[in-house]
Order: sequence, then structure tokens, then C-alpha cells
Amino acid sequence: MKTSSRFHATLILLFVATSALFLLSLVTGPASVSLSDSLAALFGRGDELLVLVMQEIRLPRALLGLIIGATLGLSGAALQGYLRNPLAEPGLIGVSASASLGAVIAIYTGLSAAFAIALPLLALAGAVVAVLLLQVMAGPDGRPLTVILAGVAISSLAGAMTSLVLNLSPNPFAAMEIMFWMLGSLTDRSMPHVWLILPFTLIGWAMLFRLGRALDALTLGPDAAASMGVNLKSTQRLAVIGTALAVGAATAVSGAIGFVGLVVPHVLRPLVGAQPSRLLPASALGGAALLLLADILVRVIAPGRDLKLGVLTAIVGAPFFFWLVWSHRRKAQ
Repeated sequence: MKTSSRFHATLILLFVATSALFLLSLVTGPASVSLSDSLAALFGRGDELLVLVMQEIRLPRALLGLIIGATLGLSGAALQGYLRNPLAEPGLIGVSASASLGAVIAIYTGLSAAFAIALPLLALAGAVVAVLLLQVMAGPDGRPLTVILAGVAISSLAGAMTSLVLNLSPNPFAAMEIMFWMLGSLTDRSMPHVWLILPFTLIGWAMLFRLGRALDALTLGPDAAASMGVNLKSTQRLAVIGTALAVGAATAVSGAIGFVGLVVPHVLRPLVGAQPSRLLPASALGGAALLLLADILVRVIAPGRDLKLGVLTAIVGAPFFFWLVWSHRRKAQ
């Protein structure tokens, strides 16, 4: 099969899988309700309690799984293409750690208890501070290596500050809430969370999808890309700011969910070909499908134990690292 045909077939399969998993997410829960009754309740028909469950609990959770998964997959593919680093993922530039720090401060100070939306707002503020600091450290013409080093420094600083907050927390219940939030979850999220992150993620997606041509050119190297008319400064801004907006907003409502942005592009790259521009839409759909599947599994595997979403994605992602190392070792021999 030609690469172009394989690419389109992969997109169609990913779209079908994502749509099916979105519907499955809507009907998965502790209450055993038929598909027809669930969909009727989604549109406001039938039992009032079921209507409330579908519209205020399951629909926001499914939408957030779709949006956040697509964000993580797309951002991972964009950063791997821009940084030309197979280990690049959204957390590499420090946005996830800084957003987590903002949320931790909201919990530590009690703002999240007094004002529910304060937690995602402070998390977004942390992401904005991270990207501003990254731009200052990397400079307007920052090369990929400079961006990576600056991102590692910001991640380390944010992680250290988060540990300090945990260390100084006088309230064990607040410390426990912080730890649970940092594990990542879509439980107890509502439509205000969806409306809060939607503008940031849409702007971030638009910026990242604009990178397609530049990323294709960068496979030949930065000098060759510049000779082809690619503006390297603009490419850096689109990659960094687009990732920061989308991933910062996602982390603000879900906590830290790792490995999706790393695993999905690697799995799909052999199916869509070597062009990074083709990997962007495929990774967005693949990330959405993977996170929806993971969120369904946490409800099925341990429905009464509140298994955290970030824990499950880490369990899947860590063995993938072993496979990645092993495959690179075999190719090198």
C-alpha cells in the first residue's frame, strides 16, 4: 500500500475508533443503563436523574478525555518534529510541571476550597509564567537544544517548588489532595472545566497544525529549512506557545497525565510515513483514542477505588520505554 493511501486509511480507522470510544465513555459508569436510554438522557429526555448524570457528569468527562488526549498526542508529535528528538513530549518544556505548581499553590492556600475554579485558573497562570520564562531563557532565535535545556531547568524548578509546598504543608489532608491531584484524573469534572480550557486548546491546536510545512522542512536540518523559506523564529514560537497554551490548559483541569504525548507519535509514525505534517492529525486522533480508552479502563478495572488516570498511562508508558530502548539497540547492531 502506498504511503498516502496508508495515511488516509490510518486516519479513517483512528476517527472511527475515537468516535466509538467517545460513545463508550458516555455509557460507561457504575449505573447499568442501556445505550438508548443513555443517549436519550443526553438530549434531555427520560428520567431526570439520568439526564443529570449524562449531561453533568459523563458528557464533560468524555469531552475532556477527547480534548486532553488530542492535545497531548498533537503536542508530542509537534515537539518531536520541531526538536528532532524521539524522547520529546509535552512535559519537556516545563509547562506541565509549572501548571501543576500553580494548582498545588491553589490547594495549599485554600483558594480551591473557597473558589472551585481557582485551581484551573492558577494552573493556567503557572503555564503562562513557564512559557514566558522559557521564551526569555531560550531567546527569540532559540535553537532546539537551548529550548530543551531551558525546559528541563523550568521543570526542575517547578518540581522543586512543588516538593517544597508539600514539605511545608501543615495540613495532611491538603497534602493528600495535592498528591491525588498530581496523579491525574477526569473524575468530578464538569462543563465549566470544558468551557474554561476550550479557547486555549483551540488556539494551541491552530498554532501547532500550522507547523506542518516547517516540520517537514526541518527533517532536512535547520539550515536547509531556512533556505527553503522557513522562518525558524516563527516556528519556535508556534511550537512552544502552541504547546504551552494547549497542554497548560489540559493540565489545569486533569492534573499531570504522562506518556500519551510520547507513546502515540512513536506508535503511529510507521503507519503514516516519515512526514511530520501527516503525523500531527494522526497523533491528535490517536491521543484522544488512547486517553478515552484509559479513562474507560479506570472505571472498569477498579470502579470503587478511584484508580487515577495518570497512574494507568504511566503503567502503559513505562514498558514502552523498554521496548523503545530495545528496538534502538537492535537497529544499532
